[in-house]
Amino acid sequence: MGKTDNRTIFAHGGHPMPRPNILDTSALINWPMDALEGGFVVNGQRTEVERISSERILSLEAVGINWVTPSPDAVEESTTIARKTGDLDGLSETDLHLLALAIELDGHLHTDDYRLQNLCRSSGIRWSPVETEGISEVWNWEIRCKGCGTLAAGRQGTRPAGEEIGICVECGSELRVAKKK
Repeated sequence: MGKTDNRTIFAHGGHPMPRPNILDTSALINWPMDALEGGFVVNGQRTEVERISSERILSLEAVGINWVTPSPDAVEESTTIARKTGDLDGLSETDLHLLALAIELDGHLHTDDYRLQNLCRSSGIRWSPVETEGISEVWNWEIRCKGCGTLAAGRQGTRPAGEEIGICVECGSELRVAKKK
């Protein structure tokens, strides 16, 4: 299951306040509308939801969801974390912003994305899966040639889904993101 900790956020007057829920697109698509109310999402998710379920976006607009943009500092921190684990090359801009939002709001990220779960677990961010069982261990990633196995430098930013990583300068074979040995 997800990473948990014993910290509690307190509102004015000393009453415990639940952590903000940060909702990945899998939650926006799969959860009932009332479970989404009050959750935080990033603007880039609108496009993802429209692509997957155009009728769902209309319902989401009527629910009390907080559509926000994380601060540049939080995005920079999430980028640093993702670069450290090697996950950056496998993340979309939306994924990176969800992680940044979880950092900025000290929130609880609900996601089925294994890379986001990996990042949360490796950096102590609270998370839970949406529809899957979630990861059981943390992995670190590297860019490796499929042909000769040469390691390559990753990009300095995110990569759109489906975009090729590149080719090996040594042998010309395709590069891929692989679990560190």
